[in-house]
Amino acid sequence: MPSFVFSEAERSALEQFEGGPCAVIAPVQAFLLKNILFNTEGSNWKDISEEEQRTVLCSTLSEILESACLNKTQAFHLATLPRAKITDSSDITDSHPEPESSQPTDTPTALAAEELGFERFHSIIQKRSLRTVAELKEAVLSLYDTWKNKFGVLLFLYSVILTKGIENIKNEIEDTSEPLIDPVYGHGSQSLINLLVTGHAVSNVWDELRGIHQQASVGFLTLMESLRYCKVGAFLKSPKFPIWILGSETHLSVFFSKEMALVAPESPSEQARRVFQTFDPEDNGFIPDTLLEDVMKALDLVSEPD
Repeated sequence: MPSFVFSEAERSALEQFEGGPCAVIAPVQAFLLKNILFNTEGSNWKDISEEEQRTVLCSTLSEILESACLNKTQAFHLATLPRAKITDSSDITDSHPEPESSQPTDTPTALAAEELGFERFHSIIQKRSLRTVAELKEAVLSLYDTWKNKFGVLLFLYSVILTKGIENIKNEIEDTSEPLIDPVYGHGSQSLINLLVTGHAVSNVWDELRGIHQQASVGFLTLMESLRYCKVGAFLKSPKFPIWILGSETHLSVFFSKEMALVAPESPSEQARRVFQTFDPEDNGFIPDTLLEDVMKALDLVSEPD
């Protein structure tokens, strides 16, 4: 099971081993770079310290969890492992009294997660609820070793799902029979990527109309658009920061720049094209004349029936 591991060669890069969960790691990497490049003063993204790694990873995970919370008055939820008393590397128990001679020490079970099997892991997983953003940030920071150890990525994914709410996710996914993760190949769905990037588990990448609701902090592009399988809207193509997740047939990558001019506010003509495309989701280049009034209204232009 994967964890969040920083590369020794590129200290701001998260490493993925073998066929790991890029649908979770790539969005976290994108927000991680945003926080390093634009929210951390004086930080050298090529050579951040271990303490900076700890701080920025935990603040990034908290940020994604915040965006997933549908109603800020509701609680945040973290999927965690219980604390355990471990007498040696092969003895993991659920905090039951131990003989004094064994001299156990209280240690988070996550520190010995390598000893946990998949079924055992799911039998002891717990839900921790937090009422405020401050409590959330403190709890995520205290669990840094958990995120770095086995099951770290999975625990974070479960935390996002619990915080968003399963029913809320079902309501946002266009096809409720579509799993968030493909059961055969393990690929993350577009709904999962959108949930992590925008806080909404919508299935589409265009603007509005069961797509992306507003300009995203980091962007998303896909090779599928060049093959005309889909159309990425301006909210993902032109994010708030010049960082994009790039989807290919089988993998997700992240590329970025420090040049903010790449994501300058859209011009009036770009706004007009974006609004027009919301009424032309199939990208035909034209719309019925009955929709012209709606387009004009959306652009705050004269839209009297005459």
